[in-house]
Amino acid sequence: MNRNRIPRWVNAVIDGIADSPMSPIGRLAARRYGRPVPGSVGVSVFDERPTRVLIAPVNYSGQAFAWARALEHLSPRISARNMAVEVPGGFDYPADLIVPVPTYHNDTAWQRAQLQAALTATHVLVEAEEPPFGRLFGRSVAAQVEALERGGVDVAFLAHGTDVRLPSRHQRDNPWSHYADPEIYAARDEVLAARNIAFLERSGRPVFVSTPDLLEDLPTAVWCPVAVDIGRWERPRSARGPGRRLRVAHAPSVSVIKGTHLIRSTLERLEAEGVIELDIIQGVPTSQMPERFATADVLIDQLRIGSYGVAACEALASGCIVVGHLSDRVRDAVRSATGMNPPIVEATPDTIEHVLRELAAREDLEDLRSPGDAFVRAVHDGRRSAEVLDEAWLMLPRPGTEQEEADAPAR
Repeated sequence: MNRNRIPRWVNAVIDGIADSPMSPIGRLAARRYGRPVPGSVGVSVFDERPTRVLIAPVNYSGQAFAWARALEHLSPRISARNMAVEVPGGFDYPADLIVPVPTYHNDTAWQRAQLQAALTATHVLVEAEEPPFGRLFGRSVAAQVEALERGGVDVAFLAHGTDVRLPSRHQRDNPWSHYADPEIYAARDEVLAARNIAFLERSGRPVFVSTPDLLEDLPTAVWCPVAVDIGRWERPRSARGPGRRLRVAHAPSVSVIKGTHLIRSTLERLEAEGVIELDIIQGVPTSQMPERFATADVLIDQLRIGSYGVAACEALASGCIVVGHLSDRVRDAVRSATGMNPPIVEATPDTIEHVLRELAAREDLEDLRSPGDAFVRAVHDGRRSAEVLDEAWLMLPRPGTEQEEADAPAR
């Protein structure tokens, strides 16, 4: 549904319902999520370790699960779990606890039980400013976080993308911004991002971002890199023989954001000329993606956001050369944080043809492939992510403990 084509008053009604989930209309709208099956869903359970971490509730691209495993691998003192709302018909990402949509939204008993389970954690990382416990306390993230903090839980936040990316800022800084596209309802995104940024700034709690471009919207946040399982993506890779076309893959999860429509005619023309062999990957289960990437020389990632994310890292881990658009600010931020240059071959819709022709003309691509392998292992195998969360949050004094120690009588 293109909401830019809907009358303003209709959009206002839709947005009003979304902003007032506990109003009579909001409660009625929640019924569309379906009836829960009482007692059919469990709650998060932690190992008996000094540091117990819950990451919830979205698990975009399987990242919360990956970070939880990375934290447990980092130290035996940590037990980490993630909880995620099920996405019907979505990609099948693993999670420690998957909660059906009706349960998350409409099962008050489960919501309260999960809150009690979370209170046995020492730390909770709230993803994308979404409420970890569904519609409990009026679906208020602030109220749910307050309940956790009253129980002695240390809360931090992690922003994933659209939740804090300001369309106005993005359009100003990125000439290819997807927010300028009529398919994107930027007005609503602007309101939500501004609201979430204000909430995070007021929280006084540690804030992390999953991609480096979001530091422009949250400059006081800390970058927690996305993590990929390197071993899952490694496959035997056949060499590209002399005279063989360049094997190019493109996997647009959301084509308007990736910029697919801006380059499709160019890609089809290059394929017709015999320059490239094109594989547009859509609707493919995550379990099949490693094999698809293994047959490609190049993955065209995104050409509009100005950053990179999970798909680019998975492609690097598989041995692909990744082509995409990274802003100078993003490249500088990555270099500053890691000491390494992001090995993404720069391209825009205007330059993609030239870039692909140059790559196709090369006899050997190994000198471009090797830096990608080194980079993804050093930055995106989960170790750096766990270290960032540990050093910038888990190892810090828990809120209130400084004052308690200062007030304690001398021994």
